[in-house]
Amino acid sequence: MTERHIRREAVSDQLFAVLRDRILGGGLPPGSPLTAERDLAAEFGVNRHAVREAVKRLQQARLVEVSHGGRTLVLDWRRSAGLDLAVGIAASDGGPSVADLARDALEMRACIGADAARLCAIRCSESAAREIVEAAWRYARSGPDLEELGLADVAWWRLIVEGAANIAYLLAFNSLVDGTLPVADVPDDLRTAELLDVETHVRLAELIAARESEAAERLARELLSRSVPSTPRKAVR
Repeated sequence: MTERHIRREAVSDQLFAVLRDRILGGGLPPGSPLTAERDLAAEFGVNRHAVREAVKRLQQARLVEVSHGGRTLVLDWRRSAGLDLAVGIAASDGGPSVADLARDALEMRACIGADAARLCAIRCSESAAREIVEAAWRYARSGPDLEELGLADVAWWRLIVEGAANIAYLLAFNSLVDGTLPVADVPDDLRTAELLDVETHVRLAELIAARESEAAERLARELLSRSVPSTPRKAVR
């Protein structure tokens, strides 16, 4: 137990972060009971309402659950938590590092983008296909400023993901684009290689318009994988 008291502003948010970090770091292992409300209130010098709010957030994040006996038990977050846990997780004690999370998110981006290109080639309308090709040519006329290319790239990929008609992919895309997921800066050489490859962007758009789904998937994966760091990644345990 610690004698540290947390600040009065956003008390429940701070307490949630502390308890989340304990769970992710193994201080509260899976299957163990969560510290009782009155003990948490005493430890941090807060009222029990703030504790209940923090515990409610832990439940929503699937980090704990209330058992039939009424006790709140810690879950194995690797098996129960969802993608929303990635928000703010990099700052936790004992959790994945920023570099690992960045690589994981970029790998997810490559996988989703590749399959979105495949599905888009199968599902998108003729007008959507034309718009994707036109956007690719607009992309080719952008730059060479990388920021300008980056914005044009996002706009182009949004058309592809929307054309895939997969809501889960679209929501994941929004999280990646809006910075909800903790993606660190990609090394300049990797990101530059992807953004400056105008020819591949145009070719991918043409494959989608031609309904060549498998070829579109392969090319999209090749393009997006260029921004995935090649450093080794330890398995999550």
